[in-house]
Amino acid sequence: MATERTVRDALPFALAETEFPELGVKYEGKVRDNYSQPDHTRLLVATDRISAFDHVLGTVPFKGQVLTRLSAYWFELTKSVVPNHFLGLPDPQVLRCVECQPIMAEMVVRAYLTGTTSTSIWTAYEKGARTFCGYALPDGMKKNQKLARPILTPATKAPKGEHDVSGSRADILATGHVSAADFDGAAALAMKLFDAGQRACEERGLILVDTKYELGKTRDGKIIVIDEIHTPDSSRFWMRSTYEERFASGFDPEPLDKDFVRRYYTGIGYKGDGPPPPLPDDVRVGAALRYIEAFERITGESFVPDTAPPAARIRKNLRGAS
Repeated sequence: MATERTVRDALPFALAETEFPELGVKYEGKVRDNYSQPDHTRLLVATDRISAFDHVLGTVPFKGQVLTRLSAYWFELTKSVVPNHFLGLPDPQVLRCVECQPIMAEMVVRAYLTGTTSTSIWTAYEKGARTFCGYALPDGMKKNQKLARPILTPATKAPKGEHDVSGSRADILATGHVSAADFDGAAALAMKLFDAGQRACEERGLILVDTKYELGKTRDGKIIVIDEIHTPDSSRFWMRSTYEERFASGFDPEPLDKDFVRRYYTGIGYKGDGPPPPLPDDVRVGAALRYIEAFERITGESFVPDTAPPAARIRKNLRGAS
């Protein structure tokens, strides 16, 4: 079981980067280091890096283990709803997956008027916008209010260090990076998956507020879900039991996701412009505990972290994988 003491003791050992040339060709994302295999599979190593405002802010102990194990849980739970790339779990921080060609648009699904970043629906609404990604929004709505129905607000896939840009279907197609057929196929899968995720979270006392899906195409042209699903990195979760009372009182809902970190930064006046200030240890610990609680509430299992030095453990567990 992971206690606050366990998390604090792990602060110096959080996995910030990997270098495993024996695992294949490396591609480094904001959080994951990906290694392409000769057999057209890919190893996704979830580091402990945390990203927000399109910047890597630092590391959070055990975050990579939470993301990996929770993604594996959701991939298994939803594989009958939407096909995905998951093949196996060779290490607590590594997914083995089918290699796909990513569709160059993120499928963001939102069910509430909320957010803290410059690309969020609430930020746009607060500034007076009444159309967001092609959807009309009524006057008089409040922050954290439920939308009439979940909406798809896709975004471009920006390179590491650059900002994603939200837009309508027409805006995304106008970039020339996504075909109409691929966009519509990915959008349909995203909405099905969000519905399944909302229902599963409701049974566990949580609200799945919004989320981001990555989709890709297999070698035979099939569109499937890739990367991760319904983790505290890609999704916003609120405690269902206190939402109504806190909303009525004008307070933000209780988060179990990286909004805890975003709120720290906005509280000190940082909104993504320029290099981010250092991430304090107390915020790193607080974020880790919320990630762990999200894992336990969603899965119904206790989170028992592997406390072995992560780089050496991963190398040992994946020996012979390439």
